[in-house]
Amino acid sequence: QVQLVESGGGSVESGGSLTLSCAASGYSRSFALGWFRQAPGKEREGVASIERSTANTYYADSVKGRFTISQKQDKNTVDLLMNSLKPEDTAIYYCAADYFGHTLSGGRLTPETYAYWGQGIQVTVSS
Repeated sequence: QVQLVESGGGSVESGGSLTLSCAASGYSRSFALGWFRQAPGKEREGVASIERSTANTYYADSVKGRFTISQKQDKNTVDLLMNSLKPEDTAIYYCAADYFGHTLSGGRLTPETYAYWGQGIQVTVSS
C-alpha cells in the first residue's frame, strides 16, 4: 500500500517562505515524485517534479526561480522550498508519485500521469 504524507503547510505573508515535505512509503522507490496544487474553482496544476534516480527537476513557469524541489538522502522524502510567495500561490498542495515511469511520456507535470496521491495540505499566502 503506497502512502504519501504531506507536511509543512500553513499561512504566510506575501514574500515569505514555506517548505513542504512529502514522505513516501509502502512500495519500492518511485520513479518520480511531483507537487501539484489546486486553488478554489481552478483545475489541479503541476508545480514541480523530480526524477528520483537522476535528480532531474522540472518546474511550472509560474514558480521557476522561486520554488525548489529536492530529495533527501534517504530518497523517501521530497521537499518543496517555496520562496517569494505570492497570494496567487494560495492553494491545496498535493504530493504525487509515479512508480511506473508514465511521466516519461505522459508529462512531468501532468496530473494524469501520477497514480498515487497524498491527502493535500493547505498553503495560504496573504497580501
